[in-house]
Amino acid sequence: MTKLGFGSKISIVIPALNEAGSIFQVLDTIHTLPNVEVILVDGGSSDNTVSIAKGFDVTVISSAKGRARQMNVGAKAATGEILLFLHADTLLPLGFETKVRATLQPPLVGEKPVPVAGAFTLHIDAPQQRFRWIEQLVAWRSQSRQMPYGDQAIFLSAATFRDLGGFKEIPIMEDFELIRRLQGLGQIDILDAPVVTSARRWLTRGVLQTTLINQAIVAGYLMGVSPAKLANWYRR
Repeated sequence: MTKLGFGSKISIVIPALNEAGSIFQVLDTIHTLPNVEVILVDGGSSDNTVSIAKGFDVTVISSAKGRARQMNVGAKAATGEILLFLHADTLLPLGFETKVRATLQPPLVGEKPVPVAGAFTLHIDAPQQRFRWIEQLVAWRSQSRQMPYGDQAIFLSAATFRDLGGFKEIPIMEDFELIRRLQGLGQIDILDAPVVTSARRWLTRGVLQTTLINQAIVAGYLMGVSPAKLANWYRR
């Protein structure tokens, strides 16, 4: 297994589909960082996502649609020792690369074991107080239950990702499923630095409805409802 440290290369994998409205800002903040490669995996966008991405020093790959499939394709093309999976409407915090490397660096003698993976706290890009409540709930879930979701920019070593077989290629809950497997391997650290994610899904459906739908999807998955049925229900 490759030894990780402060010189480890980070590969940021971004699955995208019709993200022209947000992808410029996301790529603009990360495409010039040293020892960091950015891989955008497009799932067949009909807007300007691909042409915008090609204006940056990033790798652009085409893939069949499906977030899990796209992230697996990007991970296969990655050359870094560390993988970070980033949603196309989410901004990483300043200095994230140092925090990520420090989190996964092997410990000194006598220190606690190195985490198997990590993620960031969540900030929603909207001023209303109801979004602060959501952030607090996400923080509680992440810290107390070791259960970050994909919008918190999950990161782990490429070797661990390969050993796990990558994301299970299901139409929904792929992040939840991966984290449950990681929980069996060790600690998942939640960094005290927020990613900033778009509020669009909450604003489109409403905060209460979106929250209830999300919880119902999780409950259905845990009860054994097929991801295909859950995805159809979610889209409706």
